[in-house]
Amino acid sequence: MRYSALKIFAEALKGHKGWTPVWRDPEPKPAYDVVIVGGGGHGLATAYYLAREFGITNVAVLEKGWIGSGNVGRNTTIVRSNYLLPGNEPFYEFSMKLWEGLEQDFNYNAMVSQRGVLNLFHSDAQRDAYARRGTSMKLAGADPVMLDTEGVRKLYPFLDFDNARFPIRGGLLQPRGGTVRHDAVAWGYARGANQRGVDIIQNCEVTGFDIENGRVRGVRTNRGTIRAAKVAVCVAGSSGRVMSMAGMRLPIESHVLQAFVSEGLKPVIPGVITFGAGHFYISQSDKGGLVFGGDIDGYNSYAQRGNLPVVEDVCEGGMALMPAIGRARLLRMWGGVMDMSMDGSPFIDRTHVDGLYFNGGWCYGGFKATPASGWCYAHLLATGNPHPTATAYRLDRFRTGHVIDEKGMGAQPNLH
Repeated sequence: MRYSALKIFAEALKGHKGWTPVWRDPEPKPAYDVVIVGGGGHGLATAYYLAREFGITNVAVLEKGWIGSGNVGRNTTIVRSNYLLPGNEPFYEFSMKLWEGLEQDFNYNAMVSQRGVLNLFHSDAQRDAYARRGTSMKLAGADPVMLDTEGVRKLYPFLDFDNARFPIRGGLLQPRGGTVRHDAVAWGYARGANQRGVDIIQNCEVTGFDIENGRVRGVRTNRGTIRAAKVAVCVAGSSGRVMSMAGMRLPIESHVLQAFVSEGLKPVIPGVITFGAGHFYISQSDKGGLVFGGDIDGYNSYAQRGNLPVVEDVCEGGMALMPAIGRARLLRMWGGVMDMSMDGSPFIDRTHVDGLYFNGGWCYGGFKATPASGWCYAHLLATGNPHPTATAYRLDRFRTGHVIDEKGMGAQPNLH
């Protein structure tokens, strides 16, 4: 079924009785060409591009819960490509271009809203760092705009420009950045993959790998053993636990990252604002709620919930940036389990086990990377070679010294 305005109108006249399920709920087959472990945004996007771009349709996506129950439905919906280093910026700009055509591509309303992302700076040194980042963005074909204090004031007059500790001196704006409805991304990719023959199997938890003579032969699940020529893992915060079943120890820590939504308010924030003096970012949803977040919890955890000290820290950042936020009531909060790599950059690579591949370590960049991650992972699985924009995302880069120490992403675990 192809969605369209005419179809919506016709179904309204019929009482909406003609809609069909967005994807099938099949039983797992005994064997597949590719098994993707993890039914989040990255796993579903990988399956979609494997089928659409490379014609590989004998694919299963295994999700231990339900589609949308993980990080893809637990984030602050921001998309951007304002990175610095050559290992990252071309990749995220590639993802930004995919976001721009995504809804037409998979015929699903993901509510892509390019409302602009503004990173504030508060000192001369920070201004110079942002100018450098803007130059890097230009080299990758992105769209940086440096604003002075008055330029920021025209966009957001309600910010605390004369804060004694953190005066706002200007900002780096990416007009093409913005927000996307997070769970709709998962639904759209699931629907597109399903239409091309991919099996999306929910409530199917992987409990082990079948590895013989250095080659993966399949996976063991709570619904039986599934054979596969290739197994592609992309399970975000569960990466360490899942890959340990294959005898691998990853340079990744799992931390909780909390997000918050306020009560519904009249339109006040047209774009996305990032506080340069503390880790705080905020936008406003279409329902009127202020959506915001900040730092990760300071300890390792696999729980999809947070703690009160981080709530206090995030709200303090919001109050320093825009004191008026203190009058809004917090409606709800949640946590996503982040796979934090030691340099703040991800991995898309084959492992030492033949036929076993890994995608993870996305830190704060997971949601915004969803289209490019899926495309590049599919490229690697189909061709055996990394995509040109993802050649730096190697698992061995710490051993070889090719660290991508990207500071445009927020806090990372300590290398020491």
